[in-house]
Amino acid sequence: MAGLVDTNILVYRHDARSVRKQARAIEFLRGGIADSSLVLPHQAIVEFVSVVTRPLAGQPPLMTLDEAHREAEDLLSAFPVIFPSENTVRTALRGAALYKLSWYDAHLWAYADERGLDTIWSEDFEDGRLYGRVRVCNPLRASVHETPPPAYRR
Repeated sequence: MAGLVDTNILVYRHDARSVRKQARAIEFLRGGIADSSLVLPHQAIVEFVSVVTRPLAGQPPLMTLDEAHREAEDLLSAFPVIFPSENTVRTALRGAALYKLSWYDAHLWAYADERGLDTIWSEDFEDGRLYGRVRVCNPLRASVHETPPPAYRR
């Protein structure tokens, strides 16, 4: 079963401020491309461009707008991308109320829930928590030098 990738995993791939997280994100995304186990919501691509082109704490952005646009094109080519429907928005409304999720996190959950995806891969949710039938797992928790827990192995 495929899993849904949150924006933070895509951003860490380009963020050298945390070398371990960057290495883990690169490894994780490469593995997902190789075994076709990862899906991107269109929301993650839109948020990715926004995040990587913003200055960070007085430092320059991670990418120029042109670089971010090229990377967005590469993401569209490398991963299956799912788009919202009216039902996605309605499901997100339900998820926000039921699980007290932020609006954006509720959308991620809605994408996964309505498409039968069993995992959201994210650093932003509570690691290991089950929301209905969708479990959240943090693929960045283990360093690249540790054996990941069984929940992270494919």
